[in-house]
Amino acid sequence: MKLMPCPVNGSRPVSEFVYWGELRPAPDAASCSDAQWADHVFNRNGAPGVKREWWCHTPSNTWFIAERDTEKDRVLRTWLPGGAE
Repeated sequence: MKLMPCPVNGSRPVSEFVYWGELRPAPDAASCSDAQWADHVFNRNGAPGVKREWWCHTPSNTWFIAERDTEKDRVLRTWLPGGAE
């Protein structure tokens, strides 16, 4: 069974989690062009490597950030938003 470390609940089965996307800085909606906004919404970096992603532990509704190596399929670390990175 594959486990995922939750920063609140410890290691849990990966089936208890939902992936919500890569953590990416958004452009300023008030000053960016339509093309810049469309690029942010529709284009993603699919190259394998280390990424920061939003995840949710659904039984406890705990949202957190995971740093994950998508090439090796390994979770490097997890933390709560606003917590120590």
